[in-house]
Amino acid sequence: MDEELRILNRIALPAALDALDDRILDALPARRRESAALGRLTALAAVISLGGGIIAGSAFPEPAIAASPFGSASALAPSTLLDSK
Repeated sequence: MDEELRILNRIALPAALDALDDRILDALPARRRESAALGRLTALAAVISLGGGIIAGSAFPEPAIAASPFGSASALAPSTLLDSK
């Protein structure tokens, strides 16, 4: 293993490795701008979604009436289908 490390030590590094740090540091501001834009886009999607829900909810102004489990039985309930009446 020591011999392989000596060989690697003698080999010249590729020129692209010298510029790698610069390319990464140059790309960071663009990534930050993209991240900020994505946050604004997510907020816009949330506002549109909530606004659409409010509009859709106000389209039917009458209150919803939930069916009571203790109310009258449905005509298609299994207990009424088996009834002999």
